[in-house]
Amino acid sequence: MIQTLVCKETHWSLEDRGSGPPLLLVHGFPLDHTMWQAQIEPLSARYRVIAPDLPGFGNSRTETSDPLTMEFFADQLAELLGALGVSQPVIFCGLSMGGYVALAFWARHPSRVAQLVLCDTRAAADDETTRRTRELTARRVLTEGTEFLVETMLPKLFAEQTLAERPGDVETIASVIRNTPPESVAGALRGMALRPDRTAELPDITVPATVVVGEHDAITPPEEMDRMAQSMPRATFHLLPGAGHMAPWEQPARFNELMMGSE
Repeated sequence: MIQTLVCKETHWSLEDRGSGPPLLLVHGFPLDHTMWQAQIEPLSARYRVIAPDLPGFGNSRTETSDPLTMEFFADQLAELLGALGVSQPVIFCGLSMGGYVALAFWARHPSRVAQLVLCDTRAAADDETTRRTRELTARRVLTEGTEFLVETMLPKLFAEQTLAERPGDVETIASVIRNTPPESVAGALRGMALRPDRTAELPDITVPATVVVGEHDAITPPEEMDRMAQSMPRATFHLLPGAGHMAPWEQPARFNELMMGSE
């Protein structure tokens, strides 16, 4: 069931199910919490699953729009957890941009993290070319809307097999992208471009970490994520066969099995 909650400048929309250890599921860009639809109910048998729409995405609204930094998202999530009465450290699971937020959350609120689950993401900052591309995309989306993002992003998000065999599921994600407010897309693009390089901080992450990547991820390749896992003292690396950048969404059964054994 979708819940709403007003917390400071953010009007949150989220799902909150189960009663076990708190598991925070944070979506990627430019999506919303529905990308976890295959995780929320199964994992709530073991965890208290909290799956919010980040401020500006889905049905969550915020007064702050540009840039939407990873630190802003992290601090807002800390406020949300407090408002929900979550006092114990959480298992923070983030995909792609959600992984950037997870690392920012760990850096700013380390006592609130019991475990990290980093899916199809990276610790490195953007290079100059990527920052420039994000800015150009931000300007374009504010002018043209989000339709062009669907065409440019879908081939990068999914494995070829997913695109060929699951057109209905792919269209579900396309619809989410299409309906994301252009201002939020632009703000998040600029926020991602501002994030710091956290590679040197990885050895300091002493909580357990689960690093997950799709076999065919072209955005954050398995080799890069394997190196990321090797840099953290208590990390394990998991490759999901047949998946692209949306690994938990493309291979939900495998991912859920991994999560059910991760605590």
